[in-house]
Amino acid sequence: MNPLTQLARATRPIYKKLSTSATLSSAKPIPTTGFCFELNDEQKALQELARKFTREEIIPVAAQYDKTGEYPWPILKKAWELGLMNGHVPVHCGGISLGVFEQCLVAEEVAYGCAGIMTALEASGLGQAPIILAGNKEQQKKYLGRLIDEPLVAAYCVTEPGAGSDVAGVKTRAEKKGDEWILNGQKMWITNGGVANWYFVLARTNPDPKCPPSKAFTGFIVEREWPGVVPGRKEQNMGQRASDTRGITFEDVRIPKENVLIGEGAGFKIAMGAFDKTRPPVGAGATGLANRALHEATKYALERKTFGVPIAQHQAVAFLLADMAVGVETARLAWMKAAWLVDHGQRNTVLASVAKLHASEVANKAASDAVQIFGGNGFNTEYPVEKLMRDAKIYQIYEGTSQIQRVIISRELFSAAKQTA
Repeated sequence: MNPLTQLARATRPIYKKLSTSATLSSAKPIPTTGFCFELNDEQKALQELARKFTREEIIPVAAQYDKTGEYPWPILKKAWELGLMNGHVPVHCGGISLGVFEQCLVAEEVAYGCAGIMTALEASGLGQAPIILAGNKEQQKKYLGRLIDEPLVAAYCVTEPGAGSDVAGVKTRAEKKGDEWILNGQKMWITNGGVANWYFVLARTNPDPKCPPSKAFTGFIVEREWPGVVPGRKEQNMGQRASDTRGITFEDVRIPKENVLIGEGAGFKIAMGAFDKTRPPVGAGATGLANRALHEATKYALERKTFGVPIAQHQAVAFLLADMAVGVETARLAWMKAAWLVDHGQRNTVLASVAKLHASEVANKAASDAVQIFGGNGFNTEYPVEKLMRDAKIYQIYEGTSQIQRVIISRELFSAAKQTA
């Protein structure tokens, strides 16, 4: 038996413990203990499984997927078989209801190997988040259960050619016709767009331009195979090339009323609420990339010699590495707190933005500094750090740009200041 399979089988009983632990209960328990930065045995086992999977299955092929831009179906299928995907799916759908914290543990390890492959996995989680957050039992069982039964992925369709950060500018429309909705419009930069089995789609259902976003949009579950769903070509991106990014056109797509989430006008709140659960894993992924940059740069600095000594002995290089280590540690602490809060039923919107913002900035600086330490070699595709630098940039853009995260954080800061004035 494959050692990875053996480890996965040994870990499965642990998943059950994790899914029934007090910290993951949907009853939103009040924490009764102080801070503890030690993972429990179950979390360590899950982390070790993800780490071993990354070292054996992802790192050896990451450069090839980056070169070809192929979607990593073989990797995803193995991750699905090992239980490294869909851990957050509710028990009644066949899942094990793991918390965001456990998802982040896996995300950091996988992104250490390849951020593009990590994004392929995480984007499916983003597509699932609105259904976990707002779907009824029937919707969850049908669409989330499908991902448990087969190695399939989902996608989150909100961004449009003219509406990225400005979600209120979404122009895709859905009109009610009897017991159905007719969907028309175009989405852009949809991760997993060409490979997803189904999509969460945000569309305007109130044509009045003065209607506030909180009432103007509705969330729908749309199946890929329905007539009128037309994915575009795969985009050729600077980094994270294993991820499948496309535009999607919806042409008179007929959506049954049972595929509406909550009800008409609830879509904006659902779409934004999903980020509380998905931004911490994005921060964890960025942390994993930064950690890889640190490890590669440290190893190289201890081997490469100039002026008769390893370059690690030059203070200029040593301080770069020290700053990278500080960034990795603080980025990890940020996603841990954001994930811990939401798993305990507490509002984490601001700290989710803090984690995503800080980790993305750390990843970009760490990758850039790693290239600097490698010198001319760092600019060459034969060495791993140039890929890290290309992969890092999108962390500052997707799931809310760094500027949008600052808007969220500053608004909360001002609101708190007014309340205490």
